[in-house]
Amino acid sequence: MARFVIVVDTQKDFMTAQGALGVTGAEALVEPMNAWLASLDPRDTAGVLFTFDTHEPEIYAGSMEAEAFPIHCVRGSEGWANLLDAALIDPAIPVWRIEKGVFDMWAEPGLEIEDARGLQAAPISREPFFADLKASDVDEVTVIGVAADYCVRWAIDGLIARGFAVTVPAALTRGIERQIETVAAQDFAGARLQVTAA
Repeated sequence: MARFVIVVDTQKDFMTAQGALGVTGAEALVEPMNAWLASLDPRDTAGVLFTFDTHEPEIYAGSMEAEAFPIHCVRGSEGWANLLDAALIDPAIPVWRIEKGVFDMWAEPGLEIEDARGLQAAPISREPFFADLKASDVDEVTVIGVAADYCVRWAIDGLIARGFAVTVPAALTRGIERQIETVAAQDFAGARLQVTAA
């Protein structure tokens, strides 16, 4: 049975110490994450989805998120760029992208998933996309990225709510205040979430 992969917010503003909202230890994950993506086998990987935290300054200023965090990941800025190299992923594996304006990739209505390689012209609405995955017998999703206690945590929550089992390699995520082991124990006890070493 194939698994799906979600790579959460591996953008310069989060992944580097110089970023607007750098997550401690995230920069050291770039090379291992790229190596992990390059090792994915098309025989057991249904696809890879990159999420992009995406903000517009005039909208962000009035948001709840702005009360806790400085502006970051402004669309088109250097800090918005993904630090991982999607070209390393086997060409036989579909690669997708989605832009989101809040922590929770499931919260905003109408979000669309686009082919990151530009091979498919029409974007696909988020909910039908994941319903189709489930219908095609994809039951497991592996999640990597940052931050474990914010956007990764909400990605996991939505996947479990939609009936997927979730695996998170602890070596490929970092949190701001809580690491993934603590998030799993405190927020997902008894849920279909497995934290692995790598």
